[in-house]
Amino acid sequence: MSSPHRLADIPEASLVPIQGWHCGHYFYRWNRAILNPMLANSALISQGVAAFEAALNPVESDRPERFQSFIVSGHKADFGLVMMSPDPLKIDRVHQKLMSGPLGAAIEPTYSFVSVSEVSEYLPTKEQYAQKLLRTGETEESPAFKAKVSAYESRLPMMLAQRLAPEFPQWPAMCFYPMNKSRNVGANWFLLPFSQRTEMMAEHAQSGMAFGGRVTQLVTASVGLDDWEWGVTLWAKNPQYLKDIVYTMRYDQASARFGEFGPFYTGYVSDAKAILSHCCIV
Repeated sequence: MSSPHRLADIPEASLVPIQGWHCGHYFYRWNRAILNPMLANSALISQGVAAFEAALNPVESDRPERFQSFIVSGHKADFGLVMMSPDPLKIDRVHQKLMSGPLGAAIEPTYSFVSVSEVSEYLPTKEQYAQKLLRTGETEESPAFKAKVSAYESRLPMMLAQRLAPEFPQWPAMCFYPMNKSRNVGANWFLLPFSQRTEMMAEHAQSGMAFGGRVTQLVTASVGLDDWEWGVTLWAKNPQYLKDIVYTMRYDQASARFGEFGPFYTGYVSDAKAILSHCCIV
C-alpha cells in the first residue's frame, strides 16, 4: 500500500519542535526531616550548596536558552524554575543535576508542567487584520487604512518572536497556572464557530493590553503533552498587578464562561544564592 504522503513531505525525526520551543516549569519543596540532619554536616552542606548553585547556573553548553529561578510563596513549593529551549533534554538536564546533587535527597519535586510555545490561531495575519479594519468601516484606499496595515505588518515579526522564543523579564513578581477551555454542555468552547471564538479572544487580549508596561505573559500549549491544555506565566513589576490583571480578565467571556483554571503558583524572581538564603539553608 502506497503512503498518502510524499517522502519529501515527511520531516526528519527530531526532538526540536517544527515551530516554537519546549518549555518546562518545575516546582520543589525542601524535606526538612531529611535536610535538618544534613545541616549539621558543614562539609556536606558546603558541597551541596556548590552543587545547587551550579545546577541553577548551568555551563553554556547545558544551559537552556531561557532560564529563570524563583522563590515560591505559600506551601505548594519552596522554589521553582521556568526554562525554554529547542532541546527538551537541556531543560530536563537541569532538573536531573539538581536532584542528583548532595542536597538532592532533601529536595522534593512537587509539580511540573511540560509545554511548547506556539503562535495562537487567534493572532491575525496581515490579511485578516486588514479585513477586520474593513469590517469596522475603514476603506481600502484610505491613507489611514494603509498606514494601519503597514504598521501591523512591521510589528508582526516581533509579535511572533515574543510568542515563540520570548525573553524572560527580570521583573520581581511572577505567577504560573495551567488552564483549559471548557467542554461543558452549553459551554463547549470547541463547538463554537471560529469567528465567535476569535471575537472573544480579541476582547480578552484587549483587557490584557490595558496592563502593558506592568504585566507581561507567556502562554504555552500543553495539549497532548500534559494534563492541562495551556500554561500561563505572568510577570509583573509589582505583585498587586498579578491580582489586578487576573481579576479583570476573568470578566471576559473567554474566561467567565469557558475558562477552567488549575492551581496558582506565585513566585519572586531570585537566583540560587537568594533561594538558599531565604530557605534557611545557608
